[in-house]
Amino acid sequence: MPPSLALLLWLILLLGLLYFDPAREPRTSAILWAPVIWMFFFGTRLPSQWLGNQVGVAAQALEEGNPIDRAILTLLMLVAIGALATRPLPWGSLVARNTALVAFVTFALISVSWSDFPLISLKRWFRDLGNYVMVLVVLTDPRPLEAVRTLLRRLAYLLVPLSILLYKYFPDLGVQYTSWSGVRMFVGATTSKNMLGAACLLSGVYFFWDTVTRWAQRRGRRTRRILAVNFAFLWMTLWLLYLSDSATSRVCLTLAWLVIAVAQSRWAQRHSGLLKVAIPASFCLYLILAFGFNLNGELASQVGRDPSLTDRTLIWSTVLGMHTNPLLGTGYQCFWLGPRLNYIWAKVGPVNESHNGYLEMYINLGVIGLAILVWFLIANYRTICKGLNPVSSFASLSLALWIVTIFYNMSEAAFGGGLLWDALLVGAISIPARAALREGSVTVPQKVGSMPVPGWPTGTKRL
Repeated sequence: MPPSLALLLWLILLLGLLYFDPAREPRTSAILWAPVIWMFFFGTRLPSQWLGNQVGVAAQALEEGNPIDRAILTLLMLVAIGALATRPLPWGSLVARNTALVAFVTFALISVSWSDFPLISLKRWFRDLGNYVMVLVVLTDPRPLEAVRTLLRRLAYLLVPLSILLYKYFPDLGVQYTSWSGVRMFVGATTSKNMLGAACLLSGVYFFWDTVTRWAQRRGRRTRRILAVNFAFLWMTLWLLYLSDSATSRVCLTLAWLVIAVAQSRWAQRHSGLLKVAIPASFCLYLILAFGFNLNGELASQVGRDPSLTDRTLIWSTVLGMHTNPLLGTGYQCFWLGPRLNYIWAKVGPVNESHNGYLEMYINLGVIGLAILVWFLIANYRTICKGLNPVSSFASLSLALWIVTIFYNMSEAAFGGGLLWDALLVGAISIPARAALREGSVTVPQKVGSMPVPGWPTGTKRL
């Protein structure tokens, strides 16, 4: 099939899927397209890259912005801010409910003052502020659970088939070769195999969760159609994940499916307290085994990787050898700039992240920033636990995304931006109930299963 015909066929099928989607929720707001497009750009390629402007290989290219990217992303932010302005969101209560996250964002802004590149750091802070704005647009929707489903489903509809299209018919975009070894990499709609793995990870988590939570209603005609679409996308997602060869995403997807299956089981409904303790205890046990008994090296060997985690240990030792300010770091997202980047590229190759989210946070924001991040993750887990008495469907998704995020960041850097960070925020940000009030409405609890969604706005019912 000619590539141009394949592209046209993909576009027709995409529009048809979006319009005739059996899971489509017509009552969700049209403004949800703003966060969908935003997350699509940060999960694949920036607007300028889709228009043909590729990132250069020189270190200086990472310091330069792009006017096309700034214009499009700024427009999306303005649209989202305009939508929030029309919603009665009590900002004082919002800040009080999300103290840890507000502290993290505030400290990141303050860190601009000691950055070697303050203007670049400030620009990146404003850009990443859009992540929080977009998540607020989703969570303040009058039907927040349906908005979350719509967001994740639309993202998968865009990412998965497009990646397959680019791989099969546009290999100059869907396939890359490493600059230092020439190894072939399948990147699909993204710019690296790890980004493709992260996109597949989020898609796989969502469709598995959606299938499990709808399974009890599988005899219904609409539900059967939804499940058929879910199974088709699960198959495509697993195939893409296999092509991406992202071991971290494969392991995390397996872990997420296990967490969802256990959380939605009858055992978890009867022993929710034990489940709350088992999750963090498992992570602590992993830390002991990983750093005390070299578990990471053993796991890497089992999934076909070398014990050095594909030279990650070399990157970690080199980064730590830079001796940055241990308390404050180098400033928000400014470590990988200037002389430091040139030195690391000369020593270990063209990398622009430490492949460890906790280390990345330490080198940019120091021990203080890392401590605030841990505070936020603990606060997020406590919020999730409120939905585990008994386990609600949304709580099981939030729990899976939380455990995936903390494990994923052991070998990749995904804190502060990107698909997984935005997905985590969806379950982490607590919205005051008054945000859902509308003129002429009375509030009734919006429930997920038998439990209200913790921290979410109440639903509305017209008089």
